[in-house]
Amino acid sequence: MGRVPMSAKAHIALLVGLLLASLASAQDAHFTQFYAAPTYLNPAFAGSTAQSRVAMNYRHQWPSIPGAFVTHNVAFDQFFSGINSGIGVMVTHDRAGSGAMTHTNIGLQYAYEVQLNRKWSFRPALHASVSQRSLDFNRLTFGDQLLRNNAGSTIDPDIIQFSGQNAFYPDFGSGMLLYSEKLWFGVSAHHLNRPNESLLQQESRVPIRYSVHGGWRMRVNERNYNSPKQHIVTAFHYRSQGDYDQLDIGVYYEYEPITFGVWYRGLPGVKQTTNYVNHDALALMLGVEVKNIYIGYSYDITISNLAVNTGGSHEVSLVSQFASRRKKKKTRQRLIPCAKF
Repeated sequence: MGRVPMSAKAHIALLVGLLLASLASAQDAHFTQFYAAPTYLNPAFAGSTAQSRVAMNYRHQWPSIPGAFVTHNVAFDQFFSGINSGIGVMVTHDRAGSGAMTHTNIGLQYAYEVQLNRKWSFRPALHASVSQRSLDFNRLTFGDQLLRNNAGSTIDPDIIQFSGQNAFYPDFGSGMLLYSEKLWFGVSAHHLNRPNESLLQQESRVPIRYSVHGGWRMRVNERNYNSPKQHIVTAFHYRSQGDYDQLDIGVYYEYEPITFGVWYRGLPGVKQTTNYVNHDALALMLGVEVKNIYIGYSYDITISNLAVNTGGSHEVSLVSQFASRRKKKKTRQRLIPCAKF
């Protein structure tokens, strides 16, 4: 089996540099249905329901692009009235480049419930996790492998000696929530320790991800208790990481058991790069509740310059709330009025 010629080596070295650069500047995965992944958004949501909760999320971003981004998230959280605290556990896995680049995070969340007065409650929270970042060149196909004359060629092991190696690192974050019966406001920060995720003997620090989110819930048919409950929920989510920032703003209409949602994502007055207007996507969401099981689907319509090529983004969520056998009496825990998706 032949070795890759010098010109191909140069291309491989360039690809290595581009992949590592993308790792260094990459943003965390995000969810359109971020309230269906509450503890991913903010650890202060841990134990924020009256029942135990399991949340599962799947996002396929830009499916028309080869090696698109796919993210999975599974979380469990519960409120413990004896210590007035919520505790959660979460596993997140995302991959890109046909699986060549992967990231897995396993974390724990702790939130403490403080009732400030009859109307307002406050929840400070902490997040601690361990992450693994990996890069596997065996999942990639190089141009020389497609050439008829080099069908049996192999990639120089000196060039990709780090392929298959992993970077392990601890990761810490925090958050808070302030809420009443109809309003909520939260702030969270992830990667506070700026962990080094480099696969080489270099430094590649993860930028801190900041999130500010909140909203307002209003009942439409408040005086008609015989008809299904109807609510309008307005909400926003601003996030910033490194040189990138984004704002989601939208509205939900809840006609139990159905929820409709429309979202705009972008910051049209802010340019991240020269000649680039920050318009990202318009998202449509449909959700249904069946016996404390919430199932949601959303589709992101790309409105940026990538619109022709991406194929949008698909997202599915499933959230189940169930009573814990350990809970023998009702608690007076105040519930956060945010949307379910």
